[in-house]
Amino acid sequence: MTDREKEILDIIRKDPMISQKDIAEMLGITRSSVAVHIANLMKKGAVKGKGYVLDDESYVTVIGGCNMDISGSPFGKLSGRDSNPGSVAFSPGGVGRNIAENLARLGISVKLISVVGDDESGRRLLEETRAAGVDVSYVRKLAGEATGTYLSVLDENMDMYVAVSSMEIYEKLDASYLLDKKPILERSRVAVFDANLGYDVIENALGMAQTGSKYLDTVSMTKALRIRDLIGRFDCIKPNRLEAEALSGISAAGSKGLLRNAEHFHNLGVSKVFISLGPEGTFFSDGTDRGICRALRVEVRSATGAGDAFLAGAVYAETEGLDIRDAAVFGTGASLINLASGDTINKNTSVESINKIMEENYEIKRI
Repeated sequence: MTDREKEILDIIRKDPMISQKDIAEMLGITRSSVAVHIANLMKKGAVKGKGYVLDDESYVTVIGGCNMDISGSPFGKLSGRDSNPGSVAFSPGGVGRNIAENLARLGISVKLISVVGDDESGRRLLEETRAAGVDVSYVRKLAGEATGTYLSVLDENMDMYVAVSSMEIYEKLDASYLLDKKPILERSRVAVFDANLGYDVIENALGMAQTGSKYLDTVSMTKALRIRDLIGRFDCIKPNRLEAEALSGISAAGSKGLLRNAEHFHNLGVSKVFISLGPEGTFFSDGTDRGICRALRVEVRSATGAGDAFLAGAVYAETEGLDIRDAAVFGTGASLINLASGDTINKNTSVESINKIMEENYEIKRI
């Protein structure tokens, strides 16, 4: 590889969607010269097709929501149909974006596919997400569209009481937009989906993500049901108890109910099942090893984003080759780190902080 090719490869690593014209201007050479160098890099296998997918990079792709979170919490007991004195916070959010940022903070190379408006919220989202270490080159920016917004009201226990989501923009992340992203999805070590996206988008993206594991965050009962007949195409799913019941049509009450739900999903083709049980912990099953992982000590400042942190922890465990039991423990630790933060994402999230908070702070119940 020539020195010039190495220079161009280094630029592409930093911005895989950069144009040949911009590369030419950075290096002070002609665009046609850049085209020749890139063609040679492709012949040598250093880059792969559109988007300049690098051959030597192992990464996770997350495709899902990227929106602004607005959360309000009362100073005292929440009073319905009344104005409650309290605090209001704005922070970057969206299930997919949250998972991506958590993964980046765990040292995972991660690419985000999503859509935002070309407005102040969209610009802030991209800036802060990029600063956290996420590759946002593949996020679609649309003029004249409002960036997605998630408005939540927390109760006196800092748990979500009610929420309103404005996500119409995700209809603009259509199957045609994914075509240029096919090389990215094809080479992902893990592809993570959230159910904010439309059926056609998820179905097409599943078809593109053939080589790596596919993880799903079901987001909500309504959104999970929209893609019910795609569930068997995922390697891992993480619904809560109500979402699992809606998807399976089987009660998830008690140990027997959880086991029956897991069996239902395994029979569809899902290898790993995590079912969130709230304060009771998280049920896990890979068809052989089953149980409930529960934290012994929990500090809660805000529950927003805790489930996203758990799934990021489970994906990290996948990249490290950990079994499902260890994945449940690590995911629980990731959610604990997040619960202790007043923000959607705890900026102190790291592998070390998760391992530390889980030291003698969990129990596994065999079922």
